[in-house]
Amino acid sequence: MNGMADPKTPSWVDGLRPYVEKGPIAAFTLGLSSGFPIAMIGATLTSRLAQDGLDKKTITAFTLGFLVYNLKPLWAWMVDGVRLPLIGGLGQRLSWLIFAGLLVVAAVTNLAFVDPKTNLSATIAAALLVGLAGATFDIVIDAYRIEQLQPHQLGVGSGMSQYGYRIGNVAAASLALVLAARFGWGVGYLACAVFVLPAILTGFWLGEPERRRDPAERRGAAEIVASIVGPFAEFFRRRGAIIILLFILIHKIGDTLANIVLRLMLNDLGFSNDEIAIYDVGVGFWAYLIGVFIGGVLYARLGLKRSVLFSLFLMAVSNASFALLAGSGHSNLGLAGTIGFENLSSGIGSVSVVAYFSALCDLRYTAAQFALISAASSVVGRLLTAASAGALVERLGYVDFYWMTTIIAFPGVLLFWWMSRSGIVDRSIGDAGTVGEGDARTGAS
Repeated sequence: MNGMADPKTPSWVDGLRPYVEKGPIAAFTLGLSSGFPIAMIGATLTSRLAQDGLDKKTITAFTLGFLVYNLKPLWAWMVDGVRLPLIGGLGQRLSWLIFAGLLVVAAVTNLAFVDPKTNLSATIAAALLVGLAGATFDIVIDAYRIEQLQPHQLGVGSGMSQYGYRIGNVAAASLALVLAARFGWGVGYLACAVFVLPAILTGFWLGEPERRRDPAERRGAAEIVASIVGPFAEFFRRRGAIIILLFILIHKIGDTLANIVLRLMLNDLGFSNDEIAIYDVGVGFWAYLIGVFIGGVLYARLGLKRSVLFSLFLMAVSNASFALLAGSGHSNLGLAGTIGFENLSSGIGSVSVVAYFSALCDLRYTAAQFALISAASSVVGRLLTAASAGALVERLGYVDFYWMTTIIAFPGVLLFWWMSRSGIVDRSIGDAGTVGEGDARTGAS
């Protein structure tokens, strides 16, 4: 016995070191930019339309703008394989970061200048354009993030990405709300365009990530078709691919439905913009960040399968807190508790679930496959929301509506439990989770 510590026992410093590595830091700054476009057509636009006096059915119909995100697999192959003219020499990922960022700035500027009260159709078109530009930006950012991270960094990198996403999303939503209350919605939206810069600057800082596929030049029609079909064909050749896709489709239905009408409920309960900014945005922000940190610890200690299962259960239960808030009425303490619990649960879940989805990718088709996975993960909830959320709230009331979202979240929990027991989860991992340093399934280097 020499009294020395076991060199194999990790210290707290060892636990924190992965968070300051280049790849996870890049994931954080990329997330800052990724989180803001959807805020412009999400809760922020919902608040704007509610304050302009539009009815619930019309407001929830604007969630069709989110559906553009679910169509991004249709053009994601271009991000993998099409070289942009003029700026393509900067690199495939960097050139697309710049191009997509400029599209987002133009779309948000357009949304800033429309007036929902006088021209509803123009507002719908503007929201759809923001969705299109934001979805393209997402495709590039996700591919860059995954290609920069080693397999053992996917858990930490996912957590850092979610930190950045939430900070960017909350900061943009808060800035828009505060400026809108004082200077109008146009100024609020225009100021948020600055959030495209972190991703673009990250691209200039790090340059091109290691890529598994060259950009296409002067392709014929047959090669273009192969570029589109190839990523999907590879995914569906895997054993259990249909079950994996089913899980991706249903695991987030309850969460999507619960959150899309939250601002409507807060407006109907009489919460002011400042109260929303303090409790929904402020408390939710810190609770989410704490949840992400806890999620990173759980991922490292429990591994991928157990951490995903635990987080899915926690997120399902958290929907019930919305029902309790709806029943209690206007209560700042109730709002703080509800938002705190829901965001803590979401933060924990975001680490393991995003790490799993990232690990599913084949590195030859990073952009296209992650676009398919991320789009599929919310499409069912968004379709249901656009079609019926407002009507369900009016028919059931907020209390019963939120109990319903709690119940429909549990099939996804049970399906993943079965997938883990049957070995489907382990077999589903692509080379993004295994090629390089470590293994995403354990989080070990």
